[in-house]
Amino acid sequence: MLHDILMILIGLVIGAIIGFFIARTVTKKYMKKNPPINEEMIKALMMQMGRKPSQKQINQMMKSMQKYM
Repeated sequence: MLHDILMILIGLVIGAIIGFFIARTVTKKYMKKNPPINEEMIKALMMQMGRKPSQKQINQMMKSMQKYM
């Protein structure tokens, strides 16, 4: 009886660990394929703040966003 409960708990822990890594991998692939923000969005945000962004500034913002993904 104790052996069965222990095996169930070990199975749950292993399943949770494997599930975490699978979900993390799928999420990273999705975020790389469909980034939450693109160059047009950055340009629009900067224009709303009253700035005319150069392409260099946009590229810097995109690089800093990809750094955290």
